[in-house]
Amino acid sequence: MAFSKDKPQILAAEVVAQSRLFKIESLDLRFSNGVERTYERMQPSGRHAVLIVPVTADGDLLLIREYSAGTERYELGFPKGLIDAGESALAAANRELKEEIGFGAQRLHPLKEVILAPSYFSSRMTLFVGQDLYPERLEGDEPEPLDIVRWPLAQAEELLNHLDFAEARSISALFLALKYLACEE
Repeated sequence: MAFSKDKPQILAAEVVAQSRLFKIESLDLRFSNGVERTYERMQPSGRHAVLIVPVTADGDLLLIREYSAGTERYELGFPKGLIDAGESALAAANRELKEEIGFGAQRLHPLKEVILAPSYFSSRMTLFVGQDLYPERLEGDEPEPLDIVRWPLAQAEELLNHLDFAEARSISALFLALKYLACEE
């Protein structure tokens, strides 16, 4: 279904705060009906990311447990990371697998490109299923070794109830991966 509505006109854009990692931008907008509003967003960086649901030949999901400063606790989720300049999403997915869980994937199937909080962020993340895993480790940028957690694919529904498995992108990826894997059978 096609959607046709004129985007708001950007009247002004200004960086109002910044840190080592982020810039917050204020946008003065005029909507097609003449209403004007000021919105704030993270200034677009142009860098996108990947998240991979690795599935072993034995039918296990491989997850990582790593510290998340936002929640101030260790979270359980799937390997993920930024796409480097000049790197494809597919190459980034395989690199992140090697860095975070010590495996590459012979088969990487893209599931969907998602956006987290599009009112504030423009960054996109491509979700993948990784299969036909083989051992290969690359040095990553994590400050401490990541814990790798094997979870039986047959018990994926129980994973959804696990208190540490709460990140929306990992939950979305799990649902999409289960749908993809069911169609593969």
